[in-house]
This record gives sequence, C-alpha cells and structure tokens, in this order.
Amino acid sequence: MSPIPSRISNRLTNGLKRFQPIIDASKARDDGEGDTVIIVTDVLAEVFGYDKYNELTAEFAIRGTYCDLAIKLDGSVQALVEVKAIGSELKDAHVKQAVDYAANQGVDWVVLTNAAVWRVYRVLFSKPIEQELVVEVNFCSLNPKAPMDIESLYLLTKEGWAKSALGDYLTQKQALSRFFLGAMILSEPIVDVIRRELRRVSPDVKITVEEIRNALTSEVIKREVMEGEKAEEAKKKISRCASKSLRARVAREAVEADDCAAAISGSEIAASQAVSSLLAPNIQTRAS
Repeated sequence: MSPIPSRISNRLTNGLKRFQPIIDASKARDDGEGDTVIIVTDVLAEVFGYDKYNELTAEFAIRGTYCDLAIKLDGSVQALVEVKAIGSELKDAHVKQAVDYAANQGVDWVVLTNAAVWRVYRVLFSKPIEQELVVEVNFCSLNPKAPMDIESLYLLTKEGWAKSALGDYLTQKQALSRFFLGAMILSEPIVDVIRRELRRVSPDVKITVEEIRNALTSEVIKREVMEGEKAEEAKKKISRCASKSLRARVAREAVEADDCAAAISGSEIAASQAVSSLLAPNIQTRAS
C-alpha cells in the first residue's frame, strides 16, 4: 500500500481515540440498533471522511425493503452498510441479508457492522450469489499508534475508495490465497521449472512433467486447494494471464520480424543505389 497522507493518518488516529470510548460505553449500555446506526454514521463521517449529508443515505430503499445506510460517491452507490445492534454478534444470516440487498441493487461492496466490528464483503455475482470477506476490523482493539492498524482503517475511507484501495487489497489477497498459489504451482511453467531443477539434482533419473504433477496433486497439495469454485477461478485467471502473455509475445515477435524485414529491405535498396552510382560514370564514358 502506498503511504497514507499525514492529513488522513491524523484523522484516523484522532478518530480512533475519540470513538473507541464512545463505542465501549454504548456496548456497556447494550444500545439498540437505532443508537448504533447513529454511531456508525458519525464514524463514517468523522473517521472515514464521508460527507454525512451528501454521501451517506439512511434507510436506503431497495425493492420494498430498506438497508440502513448507503455510501454514494459522485451520485453512484458504492457500498451498502447494514448495521446491527452494538451488542449483537455478526452472523451468517446478517451477511446474507446484506448481500441480498447488494445483489438486488447491483452493488459490488457490502459493509456489515455493529460499530465495534466492521466487515467488508465483495459481492460475487455468480449463480448462486456469493460473497467474499475482504477485510475485518475490530475498531475497539486497534492501536492508534500502530501503522498496520491505521492502514486497515484506510481501506474503508473515502480517500481509499477513490484510489481503489479495497480492490487492490483484494487482488493482493487473492494472489496470496492457497487456491491461487496451488493453481500456480500446478501450472505448466512452474512444473517445467521443478522438472528442470529435479534433473539438475538427479541427472540420471528421468522424470516426466505428468509424474511431477501427479505427485503434487496426490502428496503435496491438499485436495481442498485444487477443487471448488475458487480453485477453478484461480486456474482460469492464471490461464488467461498465460494466454495474454503469449499473445503479447507473438505480437512483439511479429513487430520485430517486420522491423527486421524493413531493415533488410532498406539495406538492399541502399546497396542497389550504391551499385548504380558506381556504374553510372562507366555508362556515361561508354556513351560518349
């Protein structure tokens, strides 16, 4: 992540110091959902930097029902925020409720919170609709002096949203996931490297690519890493990247071939002109 501007970092630090006691006191009182929504709205405005009056919409209507809050930037809904009472534990049923709201509205991001715990989900528009937990923050356990804690908060800020910080964080998280790493290890280029290194260690042993792949899938990599929707998506992504790289290499080689042909053609023309200039005086002498 790129360095957080000091102005934003100071706002997050001061926001933590201000709202951690407020949230703790609210939890001790066991406030209801309505009071929790007020705290969440204030945190979104004063800590995360959203304009309370222009970028936060309360009781956002979605097909006959209502989501607690919606975050709007440039007039477009960027995320839906579902709030539960501060003493409530965030459950799978709450996640499904929030994701259903987002799916009906066509929104990619969902925030589920009880003011103390903040979870951000990316909605996966598959069949059926699913979600992926991108980040979870326990607001009251964060240390205002810890850079990593401030970075985790930055992901939820208006400024972070403008710079696609959440999307970049998700991409990095996916790249380091066990599904992506498993698919990468089993990809042809990596298996070829393993085969080459094994031949270097044991030059007299003949090992095929298929034997290496079978050993990896049966003895090294867990089955759960290789099966399921996330594993298939990782394989497809790696395959797309490989195909894109191959197309780029073919195109580059074609351009280089054209440049080479043009250079050769230019050299032939220059040589022809040189020969003509050498022969011209002799031709003129004979003619006279």
